[in-house]
Amino acid sequence: MRSIDSWLDRFAYKHPRFGIPHLMTYIIIANSAIFLLDLFSNGLSVSSLLGFQPMAILQGEVWRLVTFILVPETQKPIWFVVSMFFYYFLGNLMEREWGAAKFTLFYLCGALLTLIAGFIGGFFMGTMGYAIAAPTITMYQVNLSLFLAFATLYPEAPLRFYFVIPIKAKWLAVLYVGLMAWDIISIPGYMMALMLPMILPGDIAALANYAIFFWSEIRTFCARTFRRAKHQNSRQTVNFKQATKEAKQQKGYLHKCAVCGKTDTDYPDEEFRYCSKCNGYYCYCSEHIHNHIHIE
Repeated sequence: MRSIDSWLDRFAYKHPRFGIPHLMTYIIIANSAIFLLDLFSNGLSVSSLLGFQPMAILQGEVWRLVTFILVPETQKPIWFVVSMFFYYFLGNLMEREWGAAKFTLFYLCGALLTLIAGFIGGFFMGTMGYAIAAPTITMYQVNLSLFLAFATLYPEAPLRFYFVIPIKAKWLAVLYVGLMAWDIISIPGYMMALMLPMILPGDIAALANYAIFFWSEIRTFCARTFRRAKHQNSRQTVNFKQATKEAKQQKGYLHKCAVCGKTDTDYPDEEFRYCSKCNGYYCYCSEHIHNHIHIE
């Protein structure tokens, strides 16, 4: 059975015109325009007219289903400029890696999952008497999955944490997910019912979008990790380690060259190999593994 990410790859391959070239560039231009309108609108917030509001959407303001991804996630000029440059870098790099069709599909899928999560969060908040409030659904949730995708494809890429600390993309992604989990765990008990519907659905949507497009990698990683853990904890491995430890304690070494007598205790940096052509279990150092008379 073909995994869902394989189906998406095939769809993107068969429908190359589905994609929107330079999609992230258009999104950043729209974000910048709305940010400037908010900044110079004398108190009139354009973002409030375009952002995600479940009640407003249900009352007919359907444009919010699309325009919410164009609303800036911050109103601080410095952070806005930095985030736009970062998203431009990520978006264009991922589009070159995947192609316009798959990148567009990835972004649209993330936006759709974020919308669904937003409505679910809004529903739960409404049932608790917070019908006027709305979950914080912005461009941030969509771009979180984009960053995780980048960190998976380019795990060794160097990034600057807070513009100072150099850190690889894979560790920054782990740190980011860890901080996200900590933010949820650290919510006081009496605020849990209010805060979780506001922040949890969007984060779950971002992780779900990432999982959909990287399902094969996730499944392979989990299977490899399970096999490694099973092997390390198996009776055969435990017995081998114990036997190796006892042999080294009794003889003072584990490997000894059958020609020159070198041992791994006297030469810890030496590499020792066992010859498959010799009739028996004979060990040789790197100098003699290819230069010895085979024992019949």
